[in-house]
Amino acid sequence: MTTSKRLAAAQLANSVGDGAFIVTSALFFTRVVGLSTAQVWLGLTIAWLVGFLTGVPLGHLADRRGPRGVAMVLAVSTALSVGSFLVVRSFPLFLVAAIAYASSQTGLTAARQALLAGLVSPAERTRIRATLQATANGGLAVGAALGGVALKFDTSEAYLAVFAIDAVSFLAAAALIHRVPAVPAVKARTQGEPRLAVLRDRPYAVLALLNAVMLMFMPLLSLVVPLWIVERTNAPGWVVASLLVINTLGVTAFQVRVARSVTNLKTATRSVRVAGVAMLAACAVFALSASGAPPAATAVVLAAAAALLTFGEMKLASGAWEISFGLAPAEQQGQYQGFFGTGPAVARMLGPVLLTTLVLGWGPIGWMIVGALFLGTSCATGPAVRWAARTRPASKAVQPSSVEEYAA
Repeated sequence: MTTSKRLAAAQLANSVGDGAFIVTSALFFTRVVGLSTAQVWLGLTIAWLVGFLTGVPLGHLADRRGPRGVAMVLAVSTALSVGSFLVVRSFPLFLVAAIAYASSQTGLTAARQALLAGLVSPAERTRIRATLQATANGGLAVGAALGGVALKFDTSEAYLAVFAIDAVSFLAAAALIHRVPAVPAVKARTQGEPRLAVLRDRPYAVLALLNAVMLMFMPLLSLVVPLWIVERTNAPGWVVASLLVINTLGVTAFQVRVARSVTNLKTATRSVRVAGVAMLAACAVFALSASGAPPAATAVVLAAAAALLTFGEMKLASGAWEISFGLAPAEQQGQYQGFFGTGPAVARMLGPVLLTTLVLGWGPIGWMIVGALFLGTSCATGPAVRWAARTRPASKAVQPSSVEEYAA
């Protein structure tokens, strides 16, 4: 088995667990652990906030100790934190377990990105990352199906079984990561260089912020659109599930193909800009779904909007991967990927409140404001990439030729 296939197998293993966790976690924590909805929301918000803060230090640890070993430890740590949910029955212990889970997940993402950067040539990273993303979506679908079985039975035993499978999936991921080649740790640090250099890299910080804003599309299909369908359209309820299927199957089938056009910073910037246009178009079509058309026609409109949003998601991911890798120093990939990877945590914390306020409160106008936000952010990415490219020392750039070409 090749290195890329082993990485994909590890991605598949833990994404199956993630899919089961996403589908069943809310009911598990309320019905099995015995928490109130407010306690679950507060605990997970605090946990992801801590995860956001630990991403860079854990990524730095991956640079200094070697990304393979750190990724294995964090995969095991994730398994243990998920396993602890099986026995905790109070809010304080739930909070501790949730913080361990969120921190381990955030650090694991950074370590795996650093491992990928060390094992794959710069020209192949975006393609391999696209393959991993497609594999992850397939795993999420399988995990969601397992979670759906637990929801159908709706018993404590079923939920406990799903969480046990989740924990085992991360142990399997750790074993698979152990089978990929090791990437040497970076021991030396340039004299006078700060320990966490990424925190002083303002152009990269701006790009990470812009990416976090673009990632606010994440709560749309899972939270905002279902509420929109129920409150503002006459579409049948099954449409909610169909839109998630369109998204999952679309990314699984087409992410690798979409990523082929991204080969350097210039094409990455173009890909993000196209993503902004596609997301604006998706928001406009979602707004049209409240026109009062017959249910069948409304369902078709919503499906078209979901397809546009999925296309935008794939273009954004392809460009963001190339930008995050290409502008990070080779010897600091862990901490840089840890910082860039905080975008999902920010989107999950801020996105639901902002998007529900705009879309459900302002209706079609709110949709257009959200779309304009995506488009404006995507257009701002180009100047930010050019700024960052000009500040990269040629000796430290991962893709010196691409950086120089784009900055010229």
